[in-house]
Amino acid sequence: MTDDPKTLVSTEWLAAHLDDPDLRIIDASWHMPAAGRDARAEYEAAHIPGARFFDIDAIADSRSPLPHMAPQPELFISRLRAMGIGDGHQVVVYDNSDTHSAARVWWTFRLMGKTDVAMLDGGFAKWQAEGRPVEDMPPITRDRHMTVQRQAALVRDVTQVAAAAKLGDHQIVDARSAARFRGDEPEPRPGLRAGHIPGARNVPSGQLYNPDGTMKSPEELRAVFESAGVDLARPVITTCGSGITAASLALALERLGKRDWSLYDGSWTEWGSYPDLKIATGDA
Repeated sequence: MTDDPKTLVSTEWLAAHLDDPDLRIIDASWHMPAAGRDARAEYEAAHIPGARFFDIDAIADSRSPLPHMAPQPELFISRLRAMGIGDGHQVVVYDNSDTHSAARVWWTFRLMGKTDVAMLDGGFAKWQAEGRPVEDMPPITRDRHMTVQRQAALVRDVTQVAAAAKLGDHQIVDARSAARFRGDEPEPRPGLRAGHIPGARNVPSGQLYNPDGTMKSPEELRAVFESAGVDLARPVITTCGSGITAASLALALERLGKRDWSLYDGSWTEWGSYPDLKIATGDA
């Protein structure tokens, strides 16, 4: 794998840079409610030295009834400054989760115009498996000035996605499991219809990763998208259940060198709750 501090870095890269004064590490673990795991408690028990905990559910738009929608820039700035993260820092985000939730925080940074951010390839599990150092001490933080410039092109709302589905000018790619995409399996959140956005293609997020949790090579990623019938010549809107695994699709597209992608933040939690929005079932 080629290390890229703007998308993905290896455990070897992070180990070599662990003492860099301008490196900041974030634990962005997030679990589906049914998993019965406490991400913050796991972080407090063991994390990569110096890591801060990013609470995806708390650093979010509290005005929205939808789960963990992207935070307002002011909230993002205040929370990150309190964590001692600001301008001039190289950020590495990792997780210890089947959802690869670090990709969601990578996308959140990108949405705020911060590009010096990478996901740790293989996450905490790979770091631990290699016998690398961990600690249970909270980091010492100092406030750091942060400026953001929200990149509106990286996010889509329900109106924009509905228009894209109707016009067919974007390729919509859904990261949920094949069974949920087809509508064969009920949604984990109550009250949602089953199925997918009409015209969408299905690339379950797990297909982007190797068994050890590392992301597949760009060549392999391209093959995954193409085998799912995704037209990479069109702009892509990524979606999933609630905007977490859709970010893995976004990161994979960025690794391919594709820049005309965006993420549907409300995802199926929003689309599936509106009875007037059309849905499709079965394979794409």
